[in-house]
Amino acid sequence: MRNTRRTTLRSAVVAAGAATVLALPIGSAFADSPAVPGPEALPGIGQPSVEPAASVRAHVTTVELADGSVAKVYKIGDSHFEADVFAGATKLDTLVSKAGAASYGQNDGLHVVLRPNGTVTSWMAGAPKPQIRKERSVRITMPDGRIAELVDGPHGKRVEISTPKGRALATVDLRRPSVHRDDWTYRVVQDSERVKFLVIDGKGGGNGWVYDFNGRLIAKYTVDPTVASGGGGGGGTAAAGAAGAAGLGFAVPRGQG
Repeated sequence: MRNTRRTTLRSAVVAAGAATVLALPIGSAFADSPAVPGPEALPGIGQPSVEPAASVRAHVTTVELADGSVAKVYKIGDSHFEADVFAGATKLDTLVSKAGAASYGQNDGLHVVLRPNGTVTSWMAGAPKPQIRKERSVRITMPDGRIAELVDGPHGKRVEISTPKGRALATVDLRRPSVHRDDWTYRVVQDSERVKFLVIDGKGGGNGWVYDFNGRLIAKYTVDPTVASGGGGGGGTAAAGAAGAAGLGFAVPRGQG
């Protein structure tokens, strides 16, 4: 690499066995990669998708890398993720995975891959590459008409919430377990060794639905109308009760185990 007044560093984007070099912001600490992991190490989501009209940079997770630095992963849209790599307070680079292509970078022996499903893998030069457990996901239509993608992957379980047209709204997981949108609450809860996804209708008085990560409705909580219509914001109280009941599993609907 030749010396210039400003150091321009780049990452490789891998798709269909070909490498395309993208220029990244000046000040990045990543260098060009001399080699690109084979396609078998870069699994894609496998489903075509359409980018939402408006991009929202929603934080998904923060991953500790092999050398102690971190990657903050953001979802921009369907099949579009970015990862900001930091060493302490210094931003080293931004990896961009878009349209089924994985992004790959390296710095001082650290190798980092951002995959099309938003997962990050890292290893140090000379060390064995980590075994990658593929993500699996299922999409459900929630009672409010929005879409929830329940994802179970190497970094745990998360739920990505979007509009029916595919615009990303929010992501919840056990570290950021709850989000509120238009009187609806979406929450991930841990019940013993089982992780569940809870949907609460605050506008309707606090009725709740509980799903497992196979997308199956496993429980439903119906608020007593006299409680929901009580004075002083009964709906909010009912919603809080539903959230508490979720940790105990709710009542199981007949015919569902």
